[in-house]
Amino acid sequence: MSTTAVLPRTVDTRVLPEVRAVRPVRHPAGRSGGSTYRLTRRGRLVVFALALLAVMAVGLLLAGGSAASPEAEPTTTVVVAPGETLWGIAGDLAAERGDADVRSMMERLEKLNGLESSMLMAGQRLEVPLD
Repeated sequence: MSTTAVLPRTVDTRVLPEVRAVRPVRHPAGRSGGSTYRLTRRGRLVVFALALLAVMAVGLLLAGGSAASPEAEPTTTVVVAPGETLWGIAGDLAAERGDADVRSMMERLEKLNGLESSMLMAGQRLEVPLD
């Protein structure tokens, strides 16, 4: 046997606020009704700073290769003979100039000729400083 319970119906006694009709908002002339982005003062400053950084980066990239190089020192060309070494050539040049430091002359020759090592080949042309 089954039983069914009948409960009394509950009534909502809350008072709902009065509903008013919504009127469309009119936008001032010259402004569209679509979404607009509004930047604060800080936002405008950030956008300006980013634009300035971008312009400076482009300027540095374009001007990077045009930096003035120091005046080239006067040089003469020497052809490497079979059996000659960079140390020997630097020693001869240092002795001619009365300089006892062969290492500084070697470094100068390497820098002047763009050498990555002291290895030379017979017939190779080297620029040597005149002074």
